[in-house]
Amino acid sequence: MTDVLIIGAGPAGSVAAALLVQRGYDVLVLEKQKFPRFSIGESLLAQSLGLLEAAGMLEAVMAAGFQYKNGAAFAHREAYTDFNFAEKSSPGHGFTFQVPRADFDQLLINEAQRFGARVQFEVEIVAADFSGARPRLTARDKDGRETVHRPRFVLDASGFGRVLPRLLNLEEPSNLPVRCALYTQVRDRIPSGRIDRQKIRVTTHAVHSDVWYWLIPFSNGKASMGVVAGEEFLQRYAGSNDDKLWALHREDPALADILKDAEQLFPAGLLRGYSANVKTMSGPGFALLGNAAEFLDPVFSSGVTIALKSAHMAADALSRQLKGETVDWKADFEDPLRVGVETFRGFVEGWYDGSLQDVIYYERQDPKIRRYICSILAGYAWDGSNPYVGRARQRLHTLAQLCRSGDASVTRVA
Repeated sequence: MTDVLIIGAGPAGSVAAALLVQRGYDVLVLEKQKFPRFSIGESLLAQSLGLLEAAGMLEAVMAAGFQYKNGAAFAHREAYTDFNFAEKSSPGHGFTFQVPRADFDQLLINEAQRFGARVQFEVEIVAADFSGARPRLTARDKDGRETVHRPRFVLDASGFGRVLPRLLNLEEPSNLPVRCALYTQVRDRIPSGRIDRQKIRVTTHAVHSDVWYWLIPFSNGKASMGVVAGEEFLQRYAGSNDDKLWALHREDPALADILKDAEQLFPAGLLRGYSANVKTMSGPGFALLGNAAEFLDPVFSSGVTIALKSAHMAADALSRQLKGETVDWKADFEDPLRVGVETFRGFVEGWYDGSLQDVIYYERQDPKIRRYICSILAGYAWDGSNPYVGRARQRLHTLAQLCRSGDASVTRVA
């Protein structure tokens, strides 16, 4: 009998599987898609490496040849600033990688299998019942054959598929506005030295501060590129998704010049209304990991970090429960996980209301404050010694007001 059934073979599912099988549990991972498969979310944060290391996967990631990433760069008109993750206030890794997700996700699930997890691809969960002593999940393979699974516990790591939230009516509207992401990959042909390939580049639209572009270089000469904007804003642009994507890029002269020789590798995709929330992250017999529970926004690349952190927290709580201990999933899993999620949320909201942009472009940045902000940008959103953890939005608004006024006291605000 399976101890744990995990829905989804992305980063959260792979890490949770690896952690649990190493603790002696029988784990089955069911994945709807065939791997490798494309996914956006290619820029990792530094804390991810510590989480991968604790799962026994870091050596394989380090050996894979992914693009080394040491920070993030921000550009707006003539303004430019960057953050080096090594200059953060939190302990832990000060670098990470930029990864084609098809390769990265395949590597992680291979590692989970190496540890002993069983994995089946092209299998979809079509029904779920948690009313009995054990969960009852009905799975359907690509040929239409159905199988009923009765594991001791279910972890939903289905990402944007959000399997259990849909089947159990757990979805709730996000309090973030509806935004869209247009994206593709290119053979970038960017001349050496033109940009810092060791950083994700985030460019703010010259006129509309809530519209922004990402550029994520890979080690193979390719790059991920995209633009995020409100749905109504995108409707101003005619044509296909490709037409809209390149028209928007031409509105930033520096970015247009950087990508002037780029070769698009596949038609632009559109992700609409990606922000999501749920009524609860857990219930009798199940817990939701990563994007299956909540997704904020791609601007700070927090998705994979939240996924990996949730996998660790859930594996710790579940291991204790399977040993017979009493676990309060809200107190032991959901509440501590939300500390980091809400910290990232404060930065996302601060980005779109302009307060964070005012802070990061301020010319007289206090080194101490800069280190705190750098830690959040590096993914250390659960570090209780950082005064921005849990209070990001309020502190950013206070700082932004001082920056706008030119008040020198900004250098004394923690």
